[in-house]
Amino acid sequence: MCSTFHAYAALAPGEPLQPFSFDPGRLGPEQVEVEVSHCGICHSDLSMLGNDWGMTNYPFVPGHEIVGTVVAAGDQVKRVRTGDRVGIGWYAGSCMACPQCLAGNHHLCATTEQTIVGRHGGFADRVRCHWLWATPLPEGLDSASAGPLFCGGITVFNPIVMSGVQPTDRVGVVGIGGLGHLALQFLNKWGCEVIAFTSTEAKRDDAMRLGAHHAVSSRDSNAIAKLAGSLDFILITVNVSLDWDALLAALAPNGRLHVVGAVLEPIPVQAFSLIMGQKSIGGSPLGSPATTAKMLEFCVRHQIAPAVERFPMTEVNRALEHVSSGQARYRVVLER
Repeated sequence: MCSTFHAYAALAPGEPLQPFSFDPGRLGPEQVEVEVSHCGICHSDLSMLGNDWGMTNYPFVPGHEIVGTVVAAGDQVKRVRTGDRVGIGWYAGSCMACPQCLAGNHHLCATTEQTIVGRHGGFADRVRCHWLWATPLPEGLDSASAGPLFCGGITVFNPIVMSGVQPTDRVGVVGIGGLGHLALQFLNKWGCEVIAFTSTEAKRDDAMRLGAHHAVSSRDSNAIAKLAGSLDFILITVNVSLDWDALLAALAPNGRLHVVGAVLEPIPVQAFSLIMGQKSIGGSPLGSPATTAKMLEFCVRHQIAPAVERFPMTEVNRALEHVSSGQARYRVVLER
């Protein structure tokens, strides 16, 4: 157990990250301390860096797609032990006693602790969390690419499970980026016929290689209109406004439009567009520890992995610029 953690932190909004050390305090009885080997960069890290959501505390250490090894454990820790290789995502703790936690939906706990909200994240040599949120990595998962599964991966895997997507379904994924490129792989191996919606012509070939059977421009309303009534499930992974009427019309009866991209503008919906086809719109944050573990096993079974670009953690500011400029294909991972 270490008394001083070494990290990279922003001291104020808009400032570059710089070396930063801090005392994490005493290790809690149900906490584990993880020596970080790799940490992915998520767009949420950029949003938190700029305090876009109004909940960032400075100094701020980003990083919530963490892979590392347990190096210390409190005396009430279960399931994981010192020496275990684990991953940590957006959540670092939950109350374990509310109706949501008791039902296994720990990620919906009203008092969840977030890894980078009010605490320091994984752009560091070490990080801590409650043992439940340190998920063991199965053999067959590469540490260098596994980190993005703990945010981007579970964010798109959870809706597939909770929406009851069937192998016979025809599905759409809107946005081929850090989230979408994983959704294509999951849904293809799930057995679905997969349509990729992208605004970037250059990503069409990537979409097909990653598991899409067809590719459609997300900016071409006429092309989307040709899909009317044919899709059982559409997953929105982007945070921009879209032709919502055309996408809702593309749903088959009982179809579901599911949002995981943080679209900042209201989504306009005509009631009859839902009523007449018995359609629905939903959303979700990441997923429970149990669903995360299932996702990891699914990845091993089907050899699914994020497409990553690696940067040394010492070059964290260059890596952040690479992500913010939209150049990443499709996730950036920092290595210690």
